[in-house]
Amino acid sequence: MSDPINPRVGGILSADIAVPEHEREVRFYSRVLGTGEVPLWREDLMNNLGMPIIGLGARSAEYADLPLQWMPHIQVADVAGSVERALDVGGTELMHGKDDDGESQWAVLLDPNGAAFGLIPVVSADAISPPEGTAPPEAPARVGRIAWVDLTVSDAGATRDFYRRVVDCSAQDVEMEDASGRYSNYDLLGDDGSPAARICDARDDSPGRPPVWMIHLPVGDLAESLRRVEEEGGKLIKSTRGNDGEPTSAVIQDPVGAYLALMRK
Repeated sequence: MSDPINPRVGGILSADIAVPEHEREVRFYSRVLGTGEVPLWREDLMNNLGMPIIGLGARSAEYADLPLQWMPHIQVADVAGSVERALDVGGTELMHGKDDDGESQWAVLLDPNGAAFGLIPVVSADAISPPEGTAPPEAPARVGRIAWVDLTVSDAGATRDFYRRVVDCSAQDVEMEDASGRYSNYDLLGDDGSPAARICDARDDSPGRPPVWMIHLPVGDLAESLRRVEEEGGKLIKSTRGNDGEPTSAVIQDPVGAYLALMRK
């Protein structure tokens, strides 16, 4: 994934979720994401460039209909146009924020698989310039940001076409192979031509990956973060280990059931 701190159609800058048991969730994420010398987690939910990366909100009546999923915010050229196209191709509108003149500012949608996502206008470069001195020089490049997002579904081709239409972006095939044979995943490309997200084909070796957008968050000490996941009431769904025997990535569930992935920095 290219640098997400980059205004572009198709780019994903942040993600949020509205959760019950908010205090418990805050404790869970502060501990799980707080490992290593330069942790991702800060109390203001900012990354190490001084920008929002994840929003952990309390569930209220206003957000009662939102699914318990981390929702990536996808930048588009025209929110209203993207919403209209989404509804034309089987999407569902959950929320739609408009200004006093009725102009669309943001929206929350479900795709045909039930995966939730947000739409926002392309963010200006000036709006995301980090305050001077907010990025420690020793901060690892991947910590303090959403490193990757992907979505695993039973019909990856149809889902690729949905997002290509809604976001008005291009896609490229990623050739894959497993014991069952060759198949394709699909990268959604930002308007700068670089990958912004991946649509993955659900395979026999991908259990525990529901059809929701999976945000991948790097942590300073993955082994310690995974220990804290279970200590704080979460679940380890699946982990991958490197040649050194140490975990390199893991799919987890938080205490209220939301899925996300953790990565070694």
